[in-house]
Amino acid sequence: MYEVIYMKADYEPWWMFEGWEEMVRLRRSFEELEDAVEFANSIMDEMRRCFSHEKTRKGSYAAFWNPGERTYCDGCDDDLQLYHGVFMLKDCEPVTFIDEK
Repeated sequence: MYEVIYMKADYEPWWMFEGWEEMVRLRRSFEELEDAVEFANSIMDEMRRCFSHEKTRKGSYAAFWNPGERTYCDGCDDDLQLYHGVFMLKDCEPVTFIDEK
């Protein structure tokens, strides 16, 4: 079973800090890798239209953001950049699906 995950947090998705599941905005399961990749790519295509910056890591994670889209952090008493992350898991492990150029 493959899972495509979209999360919104004040850190890039590849950090997967404790409690990252609380930042998940969308989680969809697929039996076939091809279906999961197609869905993940459709989300990423939409994000590319909405956000001016993109960064990928390890072929498994994509982060999107617009400078100035910030959220306040009580613990650090500061405004932090907000990131929109897309990634895929299989059996709780990241799946490589992004062609990094």
